[in-house]
Amino acid sequence: MAVPTVPSAELAIETRALRKTYRRITGRRTVAVHGLDLAVPAGGVHGFLGPNGSGKTTTIRMLLGLISADSGTMEIFGRRVPRALPAVIGRIGAIVEQPKFYPHFTARQNLQLLSQSIGAPRSAVGEVLEAVNLTERSKDRYRSYSLGMKQRLAIAATLLKDPDLLVFDEPTNGLDPAGIREIRETMRSLGSRGKTVLVSSHILAEVEQVADTVSIIGRGQLLASGNMAELVAAHHAPVVTVGIADPPAALEALRAASVEARVEGDHLVVTGERDPAKITWVLANQGLYVRELTPQHQGLEQLFLELTAGQTPGMQADPTTTFPTTGAHAAPVAPADQDGAP
Repeated sequence: MAVPTVPSAELAIETRALRKTYRRITGRRTVAVHGLDLAVPAGGVHGFLGPNGSGKTTTIRMLLGLISADSGTMEIFGRRVPRALPAVIGRIGAIVEQPKFYPHFTARQNLQLLSQSIGAPRSAVGEVLEAVNLTERSKDRYRSYSLGMKQRLAIAATLLKDPDLLVFDEPTNGLDPAGIREIRETMRSLGSRGKTVLVSSHILAEVEQVADTVSIIGRGQLLASGNMAELVAAHHAPVVTVGIADPPAALEALRAASVEARVEGDHLVVTGERDPAKITWVLANQGLYVRELTPQHQGLEQLFLELTAGQTPGMQADPTTTFPTTGAHAAPVAPADQDGAP
């Protein structure tokens, strides 16, 4: 598991040994987050990834003080939360659930009303509308907005107090491709402006296009974390497709040079060789000339599937503790969240 070696002073979010459990109606305790060490660098977009039920939403809710942790520590911009949450809450904007707007008000009217309630300057309304590319539609009623526009307006609302950290939990849920692209461009723009954007999502292709760093969790535990490109490269051997007139002869030549390869149809597939020039050099020395040399993209999806293979949705059971299900000591049942966990 790769964990970023970023000094704490440069982290927007840091958790250590974070743990959260729930009591179920069956009387057993289930573990939503189990010893989670999370490090989110300040500035840029950080993808927070994991299968449904892996503890993403539970972690976000603990960071925002919506639910309490059983144990472990959490810091936002170096301040311990939830104790210091009042001191840093002004630096945080979050969309955890669908925000409420007045459907018969225009987008601008909705934001003006919100800005007054939180003490944001009136000039901020125009600025945040421009930031999410809604200026031209700002006089349209909210009820006429598409899902993508509604989500961008929600992001605009979080920007009214000019936060340093933005937390988005599944921001593209239910959106069509155009809406997803709009949210992706908005997040990329925010990250490029120096904001820290923590985005929890299951749409890996979108995260890959926008995130600078990622953390992948499974069953409440950290599986991998760090620079996305470096993580993908570290977990995948290079794969190159080689087009050549005589694949069997080329295969023999490469194996003689200790280059791993196999024949697929009329091509060779070479794995583990980080210098493609060696492939052409070995083959040319045997009078075999390459007509095609194509590196295969090994992306975030492959990494994610490898790390989370065999994991089923839902939290893991804690076999060490059971609780009565009836009588005065019966434990309350918490509502389910977007992870499939309370």
